[in-house]
Amino acid sequence: MDSQTKPVAEFLENGKLSLGGKRWLVKATDERQALALSQRLRIPEVVARVLASRGLNVETAGDFLDPKLKALLPDPSHLKDMDKAARRIADAVKAGEGIAIFGDYDVDGATSSAVLKRFLDAVGAKVRVYIPDRLEEGYGPNAPALLKLQGEGASLVITVDCGQVSFEPLAAAHDAGLDVIVVDHHAGEPRLPKAFAVINPNRLDDDSPHGQMAAVGVAFLVVVAVNRQLKEDGWYAGRKAPDLMQWLDIVALGTVCDVVALTGVNRALVAQGLKVLASRQNIGLRMLADVAGVKEKPSAYHLGFVLGPRINAGGRVGQSDLGTRLLTSASEGEALALAQRLNDFNADRQDIEAAVLDEAVTQVDRKLAGDEPGAIVIAHGDGWHPGVVGIVASRLKEKFNRPSCVISWNGAVGTASGRSVTGADLGSAVIAARQAGLLIKGGGHAMAAGFSLQREKLPELEAFLAERMVKALGANPPPPGLYIDTITSVAGANMHLVKTLEQIGPFGMANPEPRFCIKDATIVKADPVGSDQSHVRLVLSGEGGQGKLTAIAFRAFDSDLGQALMNHGGAPFHFVGRLRINVWNGYESVQLMVDDAVKAWG
Repeated sequence: MDSQTKPVAEFLENGKLSLGGKRWLVKATDERQALALSQRLRIPEVVARVLASRGLNVETAGDFLDPKLKALLPDPSHLKDMDKAARRIADAVKAGEGIAIFGDYDVDGATSSAVLKRFLDAVGAKVRVYIPDRLEEGYGPNAPALLKLQGEGASLVITVDCGQVSFEPLAAAHDAGLDVIVVDHHAGEPRLPKAFAVINPNRLDDDSPHGQMAAVGVAFLVVVAVNRQLKEDGWYAGRKAPDLMQWLDIVALGTVCDVVALTGVNRALVAQGLKVLASRQNIGLRMLADVAGVKEKPSAYHLGFVLGPRINAGGRVGQSDLGTRLLTSASEGEALALAQRLNDFNADRQDIEAAVLDEAVTQVDRKLAGDEPGAIVIAHGDGWHPGVVGIVASRLKEKFNRPSCVISWNGAVGTASGRSVTGADLGSAVIAARQAGLLIKGGGHAMAAGFSLQREKLPELEAFLAERMVKALGANPPPPGLYIDTITSVAGANMHLVKTLEQIGPFGMANPEPRFCIKDATIVKADPVGSDQSHVRLVLSGEGGQGKLTAIAFRAFDSDLGQALMNHGGAPFHFVGRLRINVWNGYESVQLMVDDAVKAWG
């Protein structure tokens, strides 16, 4: 336990764990700082307390509450190779060269590709997008695809959200005389690929303070730099210069979905992007929101959990280029058809994910057989769909509170994805494993990584990663902590509170939704809901019958938590969760998204 938290001693005495197997920790608040924030910024006390618990003060809270790109967007030229790349792209635009964008098949790759294509189309470039097939080609540039693009007329290729460690494919392109500009954000190595330019705030020789940016944020900086270069070259004489701000909804989508820290420039990009999204200018996003049933004002939640998964579904279990095509579509008919296909693929993805997750959890439970799981969890299976291994790894990470990797075998070769926890840099560990000859290829960043390997190397890889994770986390990390911002009652969990806390959004990585402990709540009603009856919907009443609050615990029915709620026996509970506004038939109400609970008695 660190100095910024304290246990909820009155709820979980003597080291007792919650129904979800967690320790509850209340974030410590500097009361004097909270009072100063409330008075100086004239904000409600509850907002000031949350800000103070996140380390903000009177000097920094203003930009946090009102993030503006004018103040927070860095000069693109601070990144190595940016000016060189901007010059080359501008020259290609003016000369009518064929430009190809080679993107990744996830949301960050799709949005990065879409932002670049929309800009290049707007300035009159000859441009096409190539998204590799996940099953046939795998992640990142490959030599056959690059050389094919060259053969079809591309003299310049821009890779987005990939390319930093694609040494062999980019060497082949270089030898063939093809110029490649890498736009990436993943962790790299001391050596650089053979490319015309490598733009990456996480290059080891780049001292940029903006390593937290997603690839789409870096791509947007490329757009800003090329736009500036074209202005200086007089390209817009007699032409209308594009409004770059119109594409911030796409930038916000990729930034949220890549789960990067929503601080600094990322926070400004998402805050301004949500305003653009609300205007429904992008035809593809408008159609996708309608197909997904989004009726309320869009938030970071909708980007990360409603729109993003549907964009991702094309690359995971469908057709890899659908997301980029949707985001760049100019036709309502085409966009609607693409949105419906992505929505259908997302339903397929959910079914596939559930089956693989069930097998993975069973495998891990059997492997543990009552023992501690150790510092890393690895599950693997023949025929598991490689498009869902990343999502399943996330679920295992949440369940076991450890870095988790999931491997899909296709014969002797496995395709894998991993997700990590705070304090364990999985991307660096995977890069080190590749350098040690244990992987065919691999890379990533601190919280996520991907790799491929020969089946015979699995035992060595497990030992290698376990050793790295033990150094970072210890042999058996303690049960996960659930961090609580403040404690309130059912009556206190009202619309005014939720509306007030919207000032702290957008929420995401490094700025999570405020989490509340709702104390002494009686369960009036508990029902299983959802297509598979896996969720538990609750109606709660406060102490002495004060107030009513609806709540939902997702994927909880078969868990200890869900069964305790279904069989509550009239006992009061303390709940932990996040408060959101639920819209149904035009009526707004407050709903608690349950993360955990514990009986108030015994």
